[in-house]
Amino acid sequence: MKVLKKIGITILCLLLICGIGIVCLFHKEYSSLKSLKKVDAYPMYTMDYSADYGLDEFLEKGASNDKELVEFVVNHVMKGLPLSINIPDLGCSTFIAQNKDSGYLFGRNFDMDYSPSVLVKTKPKNGYASVSMVNLGFVGYNEKHLPDTLKDSLVTLAAPYAPLDGMNEKGLAVGVLLIDTKPTNQNTKKVDITTTTAIRLMLDKAKNVDEAVELLSSYDMHSSANSCYHFQICDASGKSVVVEYVDDEMKAVYPDKNYQCATNFLLTQPDAEFNFGQDRYQIIDEKLSSTNGKLSKHEAMQLLSDCSQDAHKNKQGKISKTQWSCVYDLKNKKVTICVNQNYDAKYTISVLE
Repeated sequence: MKVLKKIGITILCLLLICGIGIVCLFHKEYSSLKSLKKVDAYPMYTMDYSADYGLDEFLEKGASNDKELVEFVVNHVMKGLPLSINIPDLGCSTFIAQNKDSGYLFGRNFDMDYSPSVLVKTKPKNGYASVSMVNLGFVGYNEKHLPDTLKDSLVTLAAPYAPLDGMNEKGLAVGVLLIDTKPTNQNTKKVDITTTTAIRLMLDKAKNVDEAVELLSSYDMHSSANSCYHFQICDASGKSVVVEYVDDEMKAVYPDKNYQCATNFLLTQPDAEFNFGQDRYQIIDEKLSSTNGKLSKHEAMQLLSDCSQDAHKNKQGKISKTQWSCVYDLKNKKVTICVNQNYDAKYTISVLE
């Protein structure tokens, strides 16, 4: 019995030392980790990220690929802990519409295989506060490994560098969508950025579409995960643009209507063989055309439901479907989220609170 008691005490001491070590190593990040809350069983989490994730330092040198981004995050955010960022194929839909109540709404579906998610709230000292949606699968989580303990949640500290859509305190919103063609790799001797760091850049530093476009043009874009993407960007004034990269040249597509939508084909090359998602685009376009570009928040979420993707096998043989749907209220700076195509369960979160 004495031996068992000593073993038990030793184990408890080791666990205590381990816990103290984590707190000491990540003392500035501890409050961020402790703020992680599971709000939906699929699951979806929320996180108030109060630590400094060093975007200004990152932008001094940037990253020309995911490996360089990981190296920066490991050294400057993760305290040397290992990390991998993997962004596979994704098919998504976005649109901007006038809110029938007032202001504008940005709708976003994120379609992929199983994706536990976290809505990250950030308030950088040298930037705008924002909320952004992150697929935790991109940083190594899955159904059997989720951030439900302090130890298992450490990798969520990388979340600010993996946003896929979001909105800041000025009402600037952005979503990224896959284009299934050769990746973008600009080389004009500007600082390099990747797909997700471009979203972080815009959310932190741009208050409107014009500033976002100017920022993107100031950096060399390098697509994440050996793929190509375009961005829909809109702001509280109702201005919208889809930024695309064709043969490494940045192109800005502005709407010729009072609304704009995007899926997974180039608006600058709508007949390209690699395009897909035209069926979802048609659903959105027909609805917005019939309402003169005006929707209530309820109707916006219903439209996302109408163009959502049910479970199907993707090119990798994985079961893919709509993982989350977001309606961003650009005037009131609030986002309403549904996950796993459960449109009866809505979560509304404010950027400003």
